[in-house]
Amino acid sequence: MASLFEKIWSHHVVAAIDDATALIAIDRVFLHERTGSVALKSLAEAGRPVVDPGRVFATMDHIVSTRPGRGDATEMPGGTAFITETRDAARAAGINLFDVTDRDQGIVHVVSPELGIVLPGLTLVCPDSHTCTQGAMGALAWGIGSTEAEHALATGTLRVTKPKTMRVTVEGRLAPGVTAKDLALHLIARFGAAGGVDHAVEYAGEAVRALPMEARLTLCNMATEFGAFTGLIAPDAVTFDYLKGRRHAPAGAVWDAAVAQWQGLVSDNGSMFHVEHAISANEVVPMVSWGTSVQQSVAVDGRVPDDAATRSLEYMGLEAGQAVAGLPVTGAFIGSCTNSRLSDLERAAAIVRGRRVADGVRALVVPGSQAVKRAAEAAGLDRVFVEAGFEWRESGCSLCFYAGGESFGPRERVISSTNRNFESRQGPGTRTHIASPETVAASAIAGKIADARDYARG
Repeated sequence: MASLFEKIWSHHVVAAIDDATALIAIDRVFLHERTGSVALKSLAEAGRPVVDPGRVFATMDHIVSTRPGRGDATEMPGGTAFITETRDAARAAGINLFDVTDRDQGIVHVVSPELGIVLPGLTLVCPDSHTCTQGAMGALAWGIGSTEAEHALATGTLRVTKPKTMRVTVEGRLAPGVTAKDLALHLIARFGAAGGVDHAVEYAGEAVRALPMEARLTLCNMATEFGAFTGLIAPDAVTFDYLKGRRHAPAGAVWDAAVAQWQGLVSDNGSMFHVEHAISANEVVPMVSWGTSVQQSVAVDGRVPDDAATRSLEYMGLEAGQAVAGLPVTGAFIGSCTNSRLSDLERAAAIVRGRRVADGVRALVVPGSQAVKRAAEAAGLDRVFVEAGFEWRESGCSLCFYAGGESFGPRERVISSTNRNFESRQGPGTRTHIASPETVAASAIAGKIADARDYARG
């Protein structure tokens, strides 16, 4: 009896190094412009080629400008060099490149699933901590450093310490208006930001199986905020329906054979996990962070805890016992590898349609990929957002984090669909509250943190 993780792991072991470590075969390597050129240039300088360029992909997402009409120029000092050097190195290495103006450009963890680059049962690594997103496809995907990326590029393998296993079972169904983002924030608030450290976390149960594919990607995206090695979900008909016809997915008879194999990627009955958690879906409500760690999250109608950390309170400009709903915001951001997919934009637009962003609020929507942008524009979502007063951008990571050079202001209170609320994550001194796209949209309209359920139309 083996768990989903154990099945993928054992299938990829090239050699056992010791009781805890193995050399693992790597099926896909994904790079981006912030770290990609470092690995590729180091490899070239060492005189080593990429062992299998067809399995390596690179995109421009982290520091590329998302302003309309963009080119190689960025707001990050020296940022253009990251783009041009990654482009040159990618072309020299012969790997797949989604360049700044490419129709397939986008955030790595959005592009990879939508093109079928990540598939059930594969191993995929990327020098980015949110690579765990792609475990939602039933793959073993995790973030690495640039040196590890160099090793994976040169050899198609990595030395990996085997993580322990954890299963989080969510029993029952999430209530209307409660999202995968809320579930992730609930889990982390309950068990802590270090609750998943050194574990591969499998999400299971009725509520997880009921999630559409893009919501599953959101749930697994937040596994790194749980401290986990990765998150993953057993592939099923939802996964197969999403992947069928994607450019890099199998086709024809090979597709049928692949699905037959993928159907075995489940944890066997009686599988043993090092840790088991069970959550009742009835306990999960719309959530929002109040502090500077994702674990510092409460129900949107909740209050800052009485025992809240002093440093977090000071940074966020809050007091213990203060209500979260009603805090005035001057910024609202919908985007990032967590919540920038078409379904995220559709749900936010349903709240925004026919309404206006409150005076004094700067609100932005940044699609996760050019494919998401095209689909949203074909559905008229861009007009909904623009008419409401949102900025409509090109795809990329954008204001998810400050490294791209763009920011909100010091002590500015921002509601954001991103995944991190560390100090200065969205700009020096910026106070970030993490929430679902629905909560961000409702708060932008209200000019204060608001419960999206009050804005939902029946």
